[in-house]
Amino acid sequence: MKRPDLSRRSALLALAGMPLLALGAPQRVLQHVPQTLVTPAVCGGGWPAWESFKRRLLSKDGRVIDPSLDTQGTTSEGQSYALFFALVANDRAAFARILEWTENNLADGDLTARLPAWLWGRKPDGGWGVIDGNSASDSDLWIAYALGEAGRLWRQRRYIAMSALLANRILEAETADLPGLGPTLLPGPQGFVPMPGLWRLNPSYLPLQLMQWFSDNNSDPRWEQLLHSARRVIYESSPQGYVPDWILYAADKGFLPDGGGTEKGEGAYNAIRVYLWAGMLAEDGADRAALLTHLAPMRAYIEREGVPPESIDIATGVAARAGSSGFSAAMLPFLAASGAERAVREQLQRVQAQPIAADAYYDQVLGLFGQGWMERRYRFDAGGRLLPAWRECR
Repeated sequence: MKRPDLSRRSALLALAGMPLLALGAPQRVLQHVPQTLVTPAVCGGGWPAWESFKRRLLSKDGRVIDPSLDTQGTTSEGQSYALFFALVANDRAAFARILEWTENNLADGDLTARLPAWLWGRKPDGGWGVIDGNSASDSDLWIAYALGEAGRLWRQRRYIAMSALLANRILEAETADLPGLGPTLLPGPQGFVPMPGLWRLNPSYLPLQLMQWFSDNNSDPRWEQLLHSARRVIYESSPQGYVPDWILYAADKGFLPDGGGTEKGEGAYNAIRVYLWAGMLAEDGADRAALLTHLAPMRAYIEREGVPPESIDIATGVAARAGSSGFSAAMLPFLAASGAERAVREQLQRVQAQPIAADAYYDQVLGLFGQGWMERRYRFDAGGRLLPAWRECR
């Protein structure tokens, strides 16, 4: 299934007012995921879903191919997620291949010197190479995080050094000090300031466990400030508990709905990841309880309708159609962490009854994240560090 707005370019934006969220005291949420909903990972048994992903979507030289792209292209997003999954699977050989291809083809041979281009594939002239050299900050975060955690878990100093240098480049190229919001992660270096005093932001680019990890593992104080603004972007862009794909921030008005692009201010293929990241927060994490409470309207929607929406009006909660089985898989950690046991069982049954297509890149990614977490193949601790099952099994 194709995802809308894959170009990541901004368009002229139609603005409308939206009230800011007043943060209140969080309501009580379930603090422990019911063990009846979680399948223990098999120590030493491999990860069949990852092996299938590699066979269908990962080339032998380490390139994740997205068949939904007309260019048969590769995105830095795909490379970043593959690095993370390889680490979760303790697949050092795949990790090295994916990293090498990413560095050689998206970063002109040196990830320490430049941020990776976000899109590579077949060009109009028939050749292959970088199609869009702009970088994507969410992918860069996941690459730097995967490198840092691979360095820690596998005791590879080179990976740790690469992570630190990439993190510094993210700070310098992909952040801005927004009036009233402070240092904030932009979606990329170019194309997200449609006019002076107006910025286009993406809540799904801000997984709080990763932002916490960068804040804890880097001495630059800007990471702590970025964590603070990330919380505000997620909360204040979703005053009704439904997260948008994109949001505008104006220097004089605060957060405003983004009426541009194909999403028209709705929450869809980007926003699904916010619920996913929220569900995977550590049980003792600082953000978990309040965020699950804030996003409770989405839990209620799924409990009522039986399926997650493909897209939803963030102001009214009205959705046009059901999301894919990949969306159901992505919602599993969120529903489990929220204590919605019946909804978890329904989504598990749906994924079993309507398996994710093997060549559906994005749904496959959502499935690896969501089902992998439900199988306890990995967890995050309160500081954002990765807790892979293979390490716990030793």
